[in-house]
Amino acid sequence: MKQFFKMMFASMLAMLVTFFIAMIIFIAVIGTLISSATSSTEKKVDVKENSVLHLKFDYEIKDRTSNNPFENIDFSTFEAQENLGLDLILTNIEKAKTDDRIKGIYLDLTSMRTGMASIEEIRNALKDFKKSGKWIMSYSEVYTQSTYYLASLSDKIYVNPAGLVEMRGLATQLMFFKNALEKLDVEMQIIRHGKFKSAVEPFMLDKMSDSNREQMNLILSTAWGSMLKDISESRKISIEELNAIADDIKIQTADDAIKFGFVDKKMFKDEVLEELKAKTGAASYNDINYISLRKYSNAKAKANKSKNEIAIVYASGEINSGKSKDGTMGSETISEAIREARLDDNVKAIVLRVNSPGGSALASDVMWREVVLAKKVKPVVVSMGDVAASGGYYIACAADKIVASEKTITGSIGVFGVIPNAQGLFNNKLGITFDVAKTNKHGDIMTIFRPLTAEEKDIIQIGVEKIYDDFITKVGEGRGMSKEEIDNIGQGRVWTGLDAKKIGLVDEIGGIDKAIAIAKDLAKLTDYKTVDYPKLKDPFEQFIISLSEGAEAKILKTYMGENYKYYQKVQTIGTQSGYMTRMPYEIDFH
Repeated sequence: MKQFFKMMFASMLAMLVTFFIAMIIFIAVIGTLISSATSSTEKKVDVKENSVLHLKFDYEIKDRTSNNPFENIDFSTFEAQENLGLDLILTNIEKAKTDDRIKGIYLDLTSMRTGMASIEEIRNALKDFKKSGKWIMSYSEVYTQSTYYLASLSDKIYVNPAGLVEMRGLATQLMFFKNALEKLDVEMQIIRHGKFKSAVEPFMLDKMSDSNREQMNLILSTAWGSMLKDISESRKISIEELNAIADDIKIQTADDAIKFGFVDKKMFKDEVLEELKAKTGAASYNDINYISLRKYSNAKAKANKSKNEIAIVYASGEINSGKSKDGTMGSETISEAIREARLDDNVKAIVLRVNSPGGSALASDVMWREVVLAKKVKPVVVSMGDVAASGGYYIACAADKIVASEKTITGSIGVFGVIPNAQGLFNNKLGITFDVAKTNKHGDIMTIFRPLTAEEKDIIQIGVEKIYDDFITKVGEGRGMSKEEIDNIGQGRVWTGLDAKKIGLVDEIGGIDKAIAIAKDLAKLTDYKTVDYPKLKDPFEQFIISLSEGAEAKILKTYMGENYKYYQKVQTIGTQSGYMTRMPYEIDFH
């Protein structure tokens, strides 16, 4: 017995020692990761003379740069990566324009994981940079349509001799679940208002409806026309010729790209480095003074001592009630941010940056109320990102001015509700039955274990109609239009920013810089500085939150790549509740 206890206590001691050693190693690893992910934000960087701003965009570009250490970690290699948001990308390009130490920009392009409106904003910032007389040079092994659109304004465009330039037109593919749901014996009971409110079509059809195809074709043709206009202007190739090249896919090699004027020269990477060396006067490749966007963010800049502030409130992601989490917009978080900016006397105007496909109608209304209150005491200007549709437009409609990029996706003024009926799945597929006891006739109205009755469908339809009427009323009041006018351009229909301006849903075409300039004028400011809301948490605090909220998603994104969006779509189906004001689909331009 004595020997037994001796062995038991020895085992326990060994386990405790192992545990503490493991904890020390874990803390050391995490500390290293946090240090590598955040150290660049803590140190001021001295920019050398004859430097080249090195731009790479091979990561997901969000509206706002995160201070979450996990955001900068590639979980396949556990290395910190360049991962700046659109806010700092635009700020750095603007700063480089007047920085005598920066001689030019090198666009080192592979792919771009962001929306067309964001690419348009970056392109416009680069176009403004060129007014300084500094050069922009682009190189890629393969230019996708997105990266070529960005590169097309460069002074020189180079491609690898074995590479090519994609030019085939835009297309998008939508996912439909109808047949899969039928196989599972699940019925999606749909109540909606708006013939274009196509968010529910994946549950009831196996292809696009005629009305959905009509709006889809308009969106694609408008975005394509906007791209061609910019490329034509930069490369001096007519729009007719660009379309002819795309229709016949005439560019299949690097030589074809040169022949049709898309690129200036074929070059290997060493030849590109040789040209950069010559442009900067460097002694060798290794002496070229590259500076990345992340490092340049910490370069010394002139201090702005203005007491006047323009608050930029970032409202990004699908709309839900409660607090914002990774990739979603919580009504409580955004409402608090708008309220804080409204009550701060130093804040003279608010720019609400909206990048959202919509979501909960109730949560949208909560944030709309804060916009209305803020507008009573100071100017509120909305800047629309890649998408500001449905609930995203709901929270924007009360602003003094709405600014959108040409390729922003907006509108989608409509409402729907979806209640799954999984009775067939449980009864017929799994052999599970349910019984219920209730005090009143409709006590279990929202259950997924039986179908809705005709009376219950009518009850829910009344709720949908009420929310839609409230939606178009508020949009009409905000835009100075009648309910009838809004209904005619509503019905769930989606528009590009360019078309939205023509029908009165948007005031100006431009990016966030245009919105800030309008806010400055409305507030009659001669000097100002910008402040961001909601306030970011301390990096370590954000890291702790990420352990429970963001780590799983980050790891899945790393290993699933672009396919993560399909997983996310399936997850969304299970989390939707209440009445939804959401865009019909996620549009990926290919």
